[in-house]
Amino acid sequence: MPGEHIETSISRADASRLIRATGRQLLDLWRDASAIRDARTGPVITYSRKVFIPLTNLCRDRCGYCTFAREPSDGKAHTMSPDEVLAIAHAGRRAGCKEALFSLGDKPELRYPEYRERLEQRGFRSTVQYLQAMCQLVFEETGLLPHANPGVLSREEMEQLRPVNASMGMMLETVSRRLLAPGEAHHRCPDKVPDIRLAALETAGELRIPFTTGILIGIGETLEERVDALFAIRELNEKHGHVQEVIVQNFRAKPDTLFAKRPEPSALDVARTAAVARLILGSRVNLQIPPNLSQDTYGFYVFSGINDWGGISPVTCDFINPEMAWPQVAALRSVTREAGFELRERLAAYPEYLRDPKWMTETLRRQALTWTDETGLVRSEQEAL
Repeated sequence: MPGEHIETSISRADASRLIRATGRQLLDLWRDASAIRDARTGPVITYSRKVFIPLTNLCRDRCGYCTFAREPSDGKAHTMSPDEVLAIAHAGRRAGCKEALFSLGDKPELRYPEYRERLEQRGFRSTVQYLQAMCQLVFEETGLLPHANPGVLSREEMEQLRPVNASMGMMLETVSRRLLAPGEAHHRCPDKVPDIRLAALETAGELRIPFTTGILIGIGETLEERVDALFAIRELNEKHGHVQEVIVQNFRAKPDTLFAKRPEPSALDVARTAAVARLILGSRVNLQIPPNLSQDTYGFYVFSGINDWGGISPVTCDFINPEMAWPQVAALRSVTREAGFELRERLAAYPEYLRDPKWMTETLRRQALTWTDETGLVRSEQEAL
């Protein structure tokens, strides 16, 4: 029955074996993962209708696969003004969006003095302080629910952002320290040290922040390291119950990056990894694969135990993967229906986090409840309104 929780006790050894599954074993893996998902949400796959607000694409990290981060001297470097932020937010509200996803680089003021000076001229001591002000501005002016994804945060920074965010996020990506070495994905990336990211993820749990995290596959990690990352997420969620969603995101090669010629994970690899993730995480966590990163095959992923497509924007592109357009909601609905599921709109915070007032401020929760029905999903008459 939907709403039931299935606890899993899969071992690391079994997970490492299944993440290599082929043939009949692979079909059994997908069947078992789907059964766990069905116990959680039944024949429903969700998505969030959002706008994507890239507050600044300056970043102090230099990931080998990233095309989002820019140097201040780059003509594509940009930090949005409050007017630009509001223009996107208002356009999103007119298009029926209910989530404002803020994405930005990690602490660029620590790397670029000229950027820090511009922040100070605007009256802000840090990027996080500016982010907090923009989240508040968007919510007050448009009612969109902010979801901030600013990378690693301290406890103080999370406490600063929590009152103006319905949920927050930070991809764990990997727990592999090998990828910090020269030539690897996270060389020269102080914010990608696994212990630092795990500590931030734990702090979010201690502060009762509904949190999105996940793994990025195909960046040089081993299959065992994927499994280790998923177990690390599970262990933290078992302590705090705050991981609302885990994303299995596939690396896409981009021409202007160090990893331009790296091979990309196959659709089979993505689906197999997601199914193992479902077995590790059980039915308590929502599981997502971004559909725009596998444009021709994403309907296939439903059979790996996912129950969410993530944020889809009718207004803005995916600024992290700008070459990969979001599917239109109508197309997403059709593909989901073809797989035997119903597409439903959700908010930035999943239903279980809306029901319990401890997870967000009452002001944000009241706004969320005006859009939702008894299931915690967006009411049909509110979709695209």
